[in-house]
Amino acid sequence: MSAPRYLTSFDPRRADHRFTDLLIIGGGLAGLRAALSAPPGIDVLVVTKDRISESNSTYAQGGIAGVLSPEDTFENHVEDTIVAGAGLCDRAVVEEVVRAAPQAILQLVDWGTHFDLESGRLALTREGGHSHSRIVHALGDATGVEVMRAVIDRARSAPNVTLWDDTFTLDLLTDGSACVGAALARPGGRTLLVWANQTILASGGAGQVYRETTNPPVATGDGIAAAWRAGADVRDMEFMQFHPTLLYVAGSTRFLITEAVRGEGAYLRDKDGKRFMLDVDSRAERATRDVVARAIFATMKRTQHSNVYLDLSHLDPAHVRGRFPGIAQVCQKFGLDITRDRIPVRPGAHYTIGGVTVDAVGRTTLPGLWAAGEVTSSGLHGANRLASNSLLEGLVYGETTGRLAGQQAADAGKSYRVTPVTSPRRSAGPDMLDAADVANALRSLMTRQMGIVRNAPGLAEARENVEFWCRYALPREFTDRPGWELQNLLTLARLMIEAADQRRESRGAHYREDFPDRDDAHWQTHIASPLRADG
Repeated sequence: MSAPRYLTSFDPRRADHRFTDLLIIGGGLAGLRAALSAPPGIDVLVVTKDRISESNSTYAQGGIAGVLSPEDTFENHVEDTIVAGAGLCDRAVVEEVVRAAPQAILQLVDWGTHFDLESGRLALTREGGHSHSRIVHALGDATGVEVMRAVIDRARSAPNVTLWDDTFTLDLLTDGSACVGAALARPGGRTLLVWANQTILASGGAGQVYRETTNPPVATGDGIAAAWRAGADVRDMEFMQFHPTLLYVAGSTRFLITEAVRGEGAYLRDKDGKRFMLDVDSRAERATRDVVARAIFATMKRTQHSNVYLDLSHLDPAHVRGRFPGIAQVCQKFGLDITRDRIPVRPGAHYTIGGVTVDAVGRTTLPGLWAAGEVTSSGLHGANRLASNSLLEGLVYGETTGRLAGQQAADAGKSYRVTPVTSPRRSAGPDMLDAADVANALRSLMTRQMGIVRNAPGLAEARENVEFWCRYALPREFTDRPGWELQNLLTLARLMIEAADQRRESRGAHYREDFPDRDDAHWQTHIASPLRADG
């Protein structure tokens, strides 16, 4: 089905304009790391649609993986990543990122990040899928908060970096086959056209396409949808990683219970107290996320219970409270003592593995456009991301794209121009359309039919409903963030459903109960999402 090229109408003759050397879309770890590695002589503009502190990076609990122990090796970290990725990792990319990890972590320390220490050295913990303790963490279970505090402070003090909050990226601007900037919606104003020599997309993932998610409200996949509309290649959209353990208390906001809880030795039990992971995988609770999430799903179905339980009662209470102060505080609000009481948990959408296709240095298939972090499909994660490799990817690709794109922008000099890009005005559509209601219906549908377990009838139902919503929501011109986010969520849902239907096997985070086996002979390959039908 065809859809408008741009979400909103504009005419360069009547629009406001801004010119910059390097435009970075997204204020999470990848975007700010890119800004800080750009050459100091160029103008860098970073835009984010909410507050600069509101990103998936800030909400990261676990930590950053890196080989920092003499008992560990790069080869171990590489193999753990590849095993988790279920045959779709790019080994060269994995090796490059893994080898860059120690220096990337130490750079954060130099910038004032206060990681947790043990005997004066960086404390290392182990998480699911890792063969060694290699995860650095901060504030016990609030690594993202501390890392982003230090990086945001650094970015704010950089004289060549400008940060814009509350700025929604509507679409990427293209001139022929190249990206030349972006159309933005600034607070209380008209569409602003930002023209850039180079653009870096670091806008994060799309967990909000699901009802149960660890992601904050900003994670609506705007960058992936915008890149797809602009003609950039997108791939692996069937792979959405579900985190096994979200705190589940009916009526409350879902809260992530970090992987590190199981890494420290917590057990998973069913409603009758049975430790079920021992029957599923030799790694038990320390198996990879795809394995644990499916096991929890199956256990909930078997027991006809809404959740399973995390049990830390056999661990040292003082260590548990010191290691997980944030989780302890949240659980206490519901009368749960994590050192004694079993914590009700269930899986939820956590990490968008698929995204904009990039090469080993973050170039997309659209000239002038680079990308870093969760918005991308880089080859690092394959079909299932290894725990605590996400902040690492943002650091490494952020540094690389910022340095290379920044240098390319600098080489272009201080020559700027406005190209004759226009978007004609469209109908506002039916007055009765309630964007929030459609978005809620979409999230429920995706949770039911595009969740942890999928099958052909469910995917057919999902496609039929999403196509119906698309027919009347995508052609409409909205004037506010909820409407634009709905259009992006619908666009991504279509891509995800199509890819899941095509992949007729089970691999990593994608499980088809009608095709339950992994099929390397036919499906050890990436699925590229088609370009826009209307060109």
